[in-house]
Amino acid sequence: MDLSALAQAFTLVGIAELGDKSQLVVLTLAVRLGARPVLLGAVIAFAVLDALAVTVGAALSALVPVPVTMALAAVLFLVFGVLTLRDEGDDEAPDTLAEGHPVLLTVSALLLAELGDKTQLTVAALAAASDPWSTWVGATVALTATSTLAALLGSTLLERMPRRVLDVVAGLLFLAFGLWLAGSALWGLWTLSGGGA
Repeated sequence: MDLSALAQAFTLVGIAELGDKSQLVVLTLAVRLGARPVLLGAVIAFAVLDALAVTVGAALSALVPVPVTMALAAVLFLVFGVLTLRDEGDDEAPDTLAEGHPVLLTVSALLLAELGDKTQLTVAALAAASDPWSTWVGATVALTATSTLAALLGSTLLERMPRRVLDVVAGLLFLAFGLWLAGSALWGLWTLSGGGA
């Protein structure tokens, strides 16, 4: 294992992810679903994403246009937002969003949100220039660390604030992120079609 490549991937990816949308996704899901299943889902998603970046690299963006990926993620986040806002906020009532498996919800949300993201491109570039295995380990550990911070913050908020307040904030964040992704996807599709020329 190349410790230099591992350290480089850990540092670059860790810094790039601080405050990134993936942390927002993990934090928001942890508020709704709890830290453990969300963190497990995040680790799985990032391990898969980093493996894709290392093995496929930049060719992935040529196969699936980024605007299409963004549009799929937008739909997912808009659905999450509506389901979250629809819940009544009763701590004893079933959680509509949690009716799906929390780990699978987290994996799918992060896979769609991060596919073709700057982090993946960074990992692909690092893997092309150095040891792919070390790059994968460094990037995955960095993403696990940033996700752990976000999940712990989300679960702490769940213990300290009324659930309905968190539901409204989480729902609005999901909707805002979904709308932002939808706008970005539309802009990207317009640009791809030659509308921006």
